[in-house]
Amino acid sequence: AAMKQTKGLEGDKKSIIKFEFNPKDGIDNPALSLSEDTDGEGVGEPRFYLLSKDSTETFGFCLREELGCQGHIIRQVELGGLAQRRGLQDGDRLLQVNGHFVDDVDHHRVVHRIKASGNQVLLAVLDGNSYEAAKALGRDLSQMLPTDVRPRLCHITRDKSGFGFSVSGPEGVRGTFQLSVQQDGPAARAGVPPGSWLLELNGASVKNYSNTQLARKLKRSGSKVTLLVASSAVEEFYRLHGLRVTATLADTSWLPFKVRELHMVKGPAGYGFLLKEDDCSSGATGQFLWDVDDGLPAEQAGMKEGDRLLAVNGESIEGLDHQQTVLRIRARDDQVTLLVIDPAGDEFYQSVG
Repeated sequence: AAMKQTKGLEGDKKSIIKFEFNPKDGIDNPALSLSEDTDGEGVGEPRFYLLSKDSTETFGFCLREELGCQGHIIRQVELGGLAQRRGLQDGDRLLQVNGHFVDDVDHHRVVHRIKASGNQVLLAVLDGNSYEAAKALGRDLSQMLPTDVRPRLCHITRDKSGFGFSVSGPEGVRGTFQLSVQQDGPAARAGVPPGSWLLELNGASVKNYSNTQLARKLKRSGSKVTLLVASSAVEEFYRLHGLRVTATLADTSWLPFKVRELHMVKGPAGYGFLLKEDDCSSGATGQFLWDVDDGLPAEQAGMKEGDRLLAVNGESIEGLDHQQTVLRIRARDDQVTLLVIDPAGDEFYQSVG
């Protein structure tokens, strides 16, 4: 088949994924299905995969769009790579990326969304035959998928009455904590859903905490606490699919710490900033923005001294050294778009992993 030449997505060789074992059938299930084939018309069910790698590895597949074929197509599944080991197959159609439906999204934006996910991504796919059959039947593919599969990261500042939530859990059972949320209290304002399950406290898993240990950790948090929580529906989704809920997949829209996108057009005196390599709070090396000149494009775009650079023109710089990052910035002669975060936000995200 004729192919449009689009940038492929390369894959990875290491994963954090749980497998559910059913002693009745003796089979490990790397991905389980959610939707039901109600019509019996040869339309299968979506499969879900959580892929995780380090910064030097790839996800082990390419994503293509092809003339005469609909959808975003999984191709070039690397033999022995992460995608193949987890069960992705040549010809699968990609339906969801980190809980976002992408079948109706521009191909380049889908590729960017996966790359922007970093070293971990949650994918929902449908086999090629089922995809074609569903399209022929006029099915709404988005209705085959859950609408919310993301845990939520919430940063709470206590007031005179406390954090605005209470914790309950079975006596003598570790790591099982459900939250009752005070209406209009600090936790509710920070986005904690009523009845949600607590997964992490200040970046640390609570799965081995006793009730006493959790209470002690909360007390030591002082006036601020960060919770990774999942609603009952989200927790059930991950449990049924044998997947581990992680902070990297979380909905961060409720957090007060935001990344900023700076678009700059080069002036006669350049952009007006210096890029310097330095150590991050985590100990890793990062690229930081300094010497922001008054009145020049960088300052006009909103750059601040000490901002850390995360991406250039929509491409993450994770794993790049200083010279490679400089070349990325200079790739376009007269303009550049940078994704940055300020020191307070950077320190926060490092602290919660």
